[in-house]
Amino acid sequence: MTQKAFQDYYPNDVSHCYGCGRLNENGLQIKSYWNGDETVCTYTPRSYHTAIPGYVYGGLIASLIDCHGTGTAAAAVYRAEGRTMDTEPPLRFVTASLHVDYLRPTPLGVPLEIRAYVKEIKGRKVIVASTLSANGEVCARGEVVAVQMPEHMKPV
Repeated sequence: MTQKAFQDYYPNDVSHCYGCGRLNENGLQIKSYWNGDETVCTYTPRSYHTAIPGYVYGGLIASLIDCHGTGTAAAAVYRAEGRTMDTEPPLRFVTASLHVDYLRPTPLGVPLEIRAYVKEIKGRKVIVASTLSANGEVCARGEVVAVQMPEHMKPV
C-alpha cells in the first residue's frame, strides 16, 4: 500500500486550490509527506513555468512553498492531536502570511525538493519554515503562517 499525501485527505469541497488541490485538473496538484519530523514535497516544473529561459518563475516557487506549508500545518496539527488525517472533523489551513527569500536562480528541467518543519503551533496558527532545493542546492527559503480555515470560508 502506498502512502497517501496530506492533500489526498482534504475534503472534496476544499480540494480545488491551484497549488495543492487534487481536484483542480489545471493546478499543480502537489503532494506532501512526512519524512521524520520534516515534510517533503517533490515537484518538477513544466517548461512553461519559466521566468527567463532555463530558470523557474518565482511565483511558482512561492506557490510551492505556500501550499506545502499549509499542508504541513494541517498534518502537524493532526499529529499534535494524536489523530490520523482521515478523522473528523477535518482540518484545513489557509495562508495568513507568506515570506520567500530567493537565494539563487532555480533551474528548470530538474525536480525541486521542498522540505519544511514546524516552528510553532499556537491555537489555530502554525508557523512553517521551508527550503526549496534544486540539484541539492537551496535556491529559496520561506516561511508560512497558516491558520485554520475560518468557518465562513468553508463551502456550504
